[in-house]
Amino acid sequence: MPPKYVKTIQEEIYYEYAKLICRSVYGTLNGRIQRGFITNRFKDLCNGNITMSGTIREWEREQEFPKECVFCRSTANLEMDHLIPRSRGGPDSADNMVWACKKCNMARSNRGVFEWLGLKKKDSLHRLVAGKYLKELLALHEAAGTLDIDEAGIMTLCSRCSLGAVCREWGTEHELTCLCLESIIG
Repeated sequence: MPPKYVKTIQEEIYYEYAKLICRSVYGTLNGRIQRGFITNRFKDLCNGNITMSGTIREWEREQEFPKECVFCRSTANLEMDHLIPRSRGGPDSADNMVWACKKCNMARSNRGVFEWLGLKKKDSLHRLVAGKYLKELLALHEAAGTLDIDEAGIMTLCSRCSLGAVCREWGTEHELTCLCLESIIG
């Protein structure tokens, strides 16, 4: 769950991205995150003092990765996987592609990454992969005009979202969470 100062879809994306920056800089110290650092990066993203990494920079860094599944690190039976599934409106672009083993690809099927991994495991996704995913979700919300939806207007997303059962299972129904970011996926 994001802190109370995260009010909109765009801010939830920035908050998740600020957590990625923190993981990149600090990792986790005994399982704890650096909340002050995350808050500062979040504010800098919101104010435009910093931006999300560029596509080319991330592609260059991605080339340094070993060729393995981004979800389980297996090197067997690899195939290209769309972060946002094509069947749900994801673009067929390099920004939306990652290596996944056949087992993970089949298990995830056409679910969103956060839905599939769950609230606890989503933060274990590699920073660059998670960053690519957040940028894709940001672009979809921007195109749909839903970046400014806040918790008071969350029902706008809930009414057309297919993740209601997941939200009920997680106990986050009608709350602004990372699942709201995936509500835009067709």
